Amino acid sequence: MLNKRKMLEIALILIIIIIAYFLHIEQEFYSLHILSLMGIYVLLVLGLNMVIGNTGLLDLGFIAFYAIGAYSAALLSIKGLSFWIILPISILITGFFRFLLGKPLMRLRGDYLAIVTLGFGEITRLVLNNWDYLTNGPKGLPGVGERIQPIKLFTFTFTQELHYFYLILFFTVGSIFAIRRVERSKIGRAFVAIREDETAAEVSGINTSDIKLFSFVTSSIFAAIAGVIYVHWIGFVSPESFTFWESVFLVCMVVLGGMGNLLGIIFGVVLLVGTPEFLRVTLGGEFVLYRMLIFGLLMVILVIFRPQGIIPEKRRTLELVSEK
Repeated sequence: MLNKRKMLEIALILIIIIIAYFLHIEQEFYSLHILSLMGIYVLLVLGLNMVIGNTGLLDLGFIAFYAIGAYSAALLSIKGLSFWIILPISILITGFFRFLLGKPLMRLRGDYLAIVTLGFGEITRLVLNNWDYLTNGPKGLPGVGERIQPIKLFTFTFTQELHYFYLILFFTVGSIFAIRRVERSKIGRAFVAIREDETAAEVSGINTSDIKLFSFVTSSIFAAIAGVIYVHWIGFVSPESFTFWESVFLVCMVVLGGMGNLLGIIFGVVLLVGTPEFLRVTLGGEFVLYRMLIFGLLMVILVIFRPQGIIPEKRRTLELVSEK
C-alpha cells in the first residue's frame, strides 16, 4: 500500500510527463529545453546534496567532476563509441579522479576541505582551458555533436528534444530512487551521524574516513551521468560551462532548497533555474543582468530568517525542536 508521500511523488512525475507531452504537441521547444536543463541540474544537486546535506562536507569544487564527466564523454564520442559504452567508462574516470582527490582530503574538516575542493575546481578549469592538444583550449570541442552517435535503445533512436527530456527524466527518477535507498540504509545513517557530530560518530565505532570517502566518490556518479547526457544532448562542451560560479550556483540550490531534503533541493533547482528563465521570457533579457544580485539577496534573507532552507530535512527540524 502506497503512503501519501509516495503517491505525491508518483503524481508529480506523471504531471511532468503530461506537461512535456503537451509541450511537445504544441511545439514548445524552449519550454522542453528548460525542463531538460532543470533535470540536468537536479542530477548534479542530488550528488552534491549527498556530500553537503547528508554527510556535512563542504564541497565547493563539485563542478569539476561534472566537467570531467562531460569531457570524457565528448572525447570518447569522437572515437565513435556509443552512449551506453561511454556512460560507464565516464563514471569510472570521474570516480577515479574523485577518489584521488578524496583519499588525502578525508582528514580535513570545515573550511580547509572547502578551500582544497575550491582549488581543485579551479585547477580543473585551467587544465581544460590550457591543454589545447586534448581539450582544444577555451574554444571547446567543436563538431562533437556531428560525430556523436545518436543514442539508441534497442530499435528506438533518440532524435528529438522530447526524447532527451524523457532520457533525463528516467535517470533523474532512478537517481532519486537510489539515493532514497542509500539514505534509509546503515550507510545513510552513518552519513547523518558524521554530519551531526563526527567525533561522536567515530567514538561510536563508525569508520568516518571510509564513510566520508564513500559519500565523496559516490556523489561523482551523478555528476558523470549529468555530464555524459549533457554532451549528447547539447553536442558541444567548453570550459566556460564549468566555472567557479557554477559551483556556487549548485551550492545555492542545495542551501536554499533545504540541505538533506530531496524535495527541498529539487525545489531549489526550480527556484534558481526554472524561475529566472520564466521571468526572462516575461520580463525581458535585462533580467539576467540582475540575476546574481537577486540570488545574493535571497541567500542573505534565508540565512537570517530560515537558515535550514525553504523545505528543511524533517529529521533535522525535529532535533532542533527537541533542543529547545
